[in-house]
Amino acid sequence: MDRRLTPFSGTKAHISLLGKVEAQAFTEGHPARLIAGVTDLLKAPGGDRDRQVLYGERVLVIDHQDGLAFVMADKDGFCGWLPEAALGPDHPVTHRVKTGFSQLYEGPKVQARDLVALPFAALVEVLEKEGKFARTPEGYVPLAHLEPVETLASDPVKVAESFLGTPYLWGGNSRGGIDCSGLAQAAMLACGTPCPGDSDLQAMAGTEVAPQDLRPGDLVFWKGHVALVSGPDEIIHATAAYMGCVREKLSAAEARILAEGYGPITHRRRLSNR
Repeated sequence: MDRRLTPFSGTKAHISLLGKVEAQAFTEGHPARLIAGVTDLLKAPGGDRDRQVLYGERVLVIDHQDGLAFVMADKDGFCGWLPEAALGPDHPVTHRVKTGFSQLYEGPKVQARDLVALPFAALVEVLEKEGKFARTPEGYVPLAHLEPVETLASDPVKVAESFLGTPYLWGGNSRGGIDCSGLAQAAMLACGTPCPGDSDLQAMAGTEVAPQDLRPGDLVFWKGHVALVSGPDEIIHATAAYMGCVREKLSAAEARILAEGYGPITHRRRLSNR
């Protein structure tokens, strides 16, 4: 089983794994939502970052250990450890942040104390509008930064373009720092297209595309790397080669990556028929 997609902490497992793993206990888990802006999802307690989860995202809590919770993220099934303090109760969500970042304020005015930085795609429950602000159970968010959760982007390339200039961060999922698979996932999920969290998993999603049939929005893969096709012989990707999210000629990237010893393109995938 893939550790990243298996809701098993090593001692406690989700009830769906009964008979499949040897666990001390099985549980249905309980839902919770993130109350921290951006939180690392760790491989193990005290371990490295695998991915990140964002404010308002829903997770299923499977286990607890020394102030940490083992969770499974709703958006992609990714499992890992995070601080219990980053979790709050489950609740409905009505809107998402559509800008690179926003703020949760203490009151409905720009001079109010800011409480939490809200990244792109953060989820909130709007209770009512107060002037130019939306009141949520936790505070106030500028209305101009929000859109209904039912509103979907139509072009993953435009979403990816909004991340240009973002610093590269291994396992990152926000404008504060993002990696190649985080960028691909953000672009796809914004358009309502399901997308796994890591590039090797993304390379198994959708359908394979011939080189001559590539079109904007398709994904191109190397071993351990993914880029989004943005035009003829053009990609957008978050890469450690430039320590940022950049636009690059596909042919140039292909030659550079091959020269660096990482091999040729392995897959060309289309995750959506949009």
